[in-house]
Amino acid sequence: MNIESMLELMYITNNPNMARIADEAGVDRVWIDLETKDKEIRQAGMNSVKSHHSISDIGVIKPLLKKAKMQVRVNHIYENSHTEIDEVIRQGADYVMLPYYKTNDEVKKFVDYVAGRAKTILLLETKEAVEIIDDTLSIYGVDEIHIGLNDLHLSLHQDFMFEPVSNGLVESLSKKISIHKKPFGFGGIAKLGEGMVPSELVIGEHYRLGSTRAILSRSFCTPSATQSIQEIRTEFTNDLNAIRAYEKRLNLEDTQYFEENHHKFNAAVVSAIEQIRKHK
Repeated sequence: MNIESMLELMYITNNPNMARIADEAGVDRVWIDLETKDKEIRQAGMNSVKSHHSISDIGVIKPLLKKAKMQVRVNHIYENSHTEIDEVIRQGADYVMLPYYKTNDEVKKFVDYVAGRAKTILLLETKEAVEIIDDTLSIYGVDEIHIGLNDLHLSLHQDFMFEPVSNGLVESLSKKISIHKKPFGFGGIAKLGEGMVPSELVIGEHYRLGSTRAILSRSFCTPSATQSIQEIRTEFTNDLNAIRAYEKRLNLEDTQYFEENHHKFNAAVVSAIEQIRKHK
């Protein structure tokens, strides 16, 4: 694998300063998150990203990006979806993501509404979406799939977001997606050395499974109110460069290394689940 094949990294923000910093540091996509419908109910009590972005943020952030593309997550299909999608594309979305779909009729509507004006991404995060994956992959106009671990593990009544990875579900999905030659990703990654499952192990699983996209988690950059913009820029850039340097090392590893990483990843997931259950 060469440097052009490294993970495409996405960063969620509607803050102009953070968008500039992410773009300059080498993030591949800046993500405006418009999803609000039902999300607070689904993820109540979870330490997950619940953004409060608006369509107008697209028009503010897009002109600031020199290299990164603009990605926008819309709401799941509802009565005003066509209007919402038209507007996000008009504002400059390069990629439009459909969350929380459960039927292929929803996927077909989404693709029809986008109408080739932007790249389409399905956020696979329900047990129903898992069950219909074979037919979904045959729908013309689906460009990418991202496996959303937060909602997916809830939909499957599991305790921890990385369970669908450790139990083989994401591997099964990845094989099906790869047959159709569609790029995919899953979940998010923290800065190196952090996370209930260390980021290094998670990145190793991305490489083992052939994932080519990942979200930088909320914990990747949590600037304090006392930090200057330059301090935030330096920290963000250094942490992103650390991930890229780690990926270069992974490019040199063999199959055995990734199998060993897989076992370590699974052990870390088991440990995390034990901790979660203790505090239930």
